[in-house]
Amino acid sequence: MTKTLNTEIIAVGTELLLGQISNTNAKWISEQLAANGINTFYHTVVGDNMDRLTNVFKEAQKRSNVVIVTGGLGPTEDDISREAFQNISQIPIVQEPNTMKKIEQYFSKQHVVMTPNNKRQARVFKNSKVLINKVGMAPGNIVNFEEVKWIFLPGVPKEMKQLFADDVLPYLKDLNGEMVLQSVVLRFTGIGESMLEHKISKLIAEQQNPTIAPLAQKDGVTIRLTAKAGSRQEANELIERTKTTILKELGDYFYRIDRDTIEEKVFALLQKRNKRIAAAESLTGGLFADRFVSLNGASTVFTGGIVCYDSAVKEKVLHVSKSTIEKEGTVSNACAGEMAKNVAQLLEASIGISFTGVAGPTKSEGKPVGTVHIALYDKEDGYEWSEKFMFQGDREQIRYRATLKGLEILFKYLK
Repeated sequence: MTKTLNTEIIAVGTELLLGQISNTNAKWISEQLAANGINTFYHTVVGDNMDRLTNVFKEAQKRSNVVIVTGGLGPTEDDISREAFQNISQIPIVQEPNTMKKIEQYFSKQHVVMTPNNKRQARVFKNSKVLINKVGMAPGNIVNFEEVKWIFLPGVPKEMKQLFADDVLPYLKDLNGEMVLQSVVLRFTGIGESMLEHKISKLIAEQQNPTIAPLAQKDGVTIRLTAKAGSRQEANELIERTKTTILKELGDYFYRIDRDTIEEKVFALLQKRNKRIAAAESLTGGLFADRFVSLNGASTVFTGGIVCYDSAVKEKVLHVSKSTIEKEGTVSNACAGEMAKNVAQLLEASIGISFTGVAGPTKSEGKPVGTVHIALYDKEDGYEWSEKFMFQGDREQIRYRATLKGLEILFKYLK
């Protein structure tokens, strides 16, 4: 008989709180659980303190029906995971004979005197399920207490992973039944998180399976769809139906699923259209070019770029007219337009893109920090476009956001 498992992971160790080591155990366990359709609702990290650890265990007992504890099973006095659980359960702790024999044999082979505290590692809860540690000393332990399954694992990652893979996951899958949890991430650009959420607010309000989770990220907005089902195919079908409904509202802003970057999508569109691009960069200082040349096969679509930070370079290298610079300034649509057109001609590209503006820290040409002009020119189609934007943030954020906006503009134009 299966039941819904609501799992909690508790990592024990003051070194985790001090940042001396990362809590990679919880991440890895959550990934394994998710892949097998098992819910994880809480991650907790607690130090080697009896009162705090006992209180954390009390809360876990109330809110979860599976609690996985990693760490605190070693030989020293601050390894107190068992004692903290005993405080809430009153279950006796006993010495496990096979583990004790294994520990004694280890020290004998090493010709080292075993200190008495090493016996602590052989302790388990009475009448519990003992999990054999094939990598280290302390065994794992599964304990039933008031309808909650408590699973104790060593904190050493290689020991934890062996016990989890060999014993814990099969045990949980048997409890949970054959379920899978499948997720995909839809990525959008050119729309803010609040507007995206507004457009699909009814769908979000009515969500059940799959769940819908919007999230703003550095390169745009994402929606994570997560479906739980009896098979991977069934989960994928649930996701596909919801994705189709979402894209009816947001298809104009959608550019990829999961891992492809926006420059990879632009790259593919340029190849499809048989077009090559060149860039003239003032305030972005080569960031746009850098994102393109990092791609394999970049030379098939990117002819090159000119970093024209100084106005003299704009005039003498890019041939922006002196009258445009004097009348409109370098921070203008007119200057950006000439930069885009001229870089395409100079570098023999069908498309030219340009970036000029004020990244800070102070005003330039009377324009406030964050003023950015981006222009696009396609000599084959006779297309010319330029627009002014205002970006917030520090110098690096403004440059990054301008580059991202340029890629977004290209994507929409080519799409």
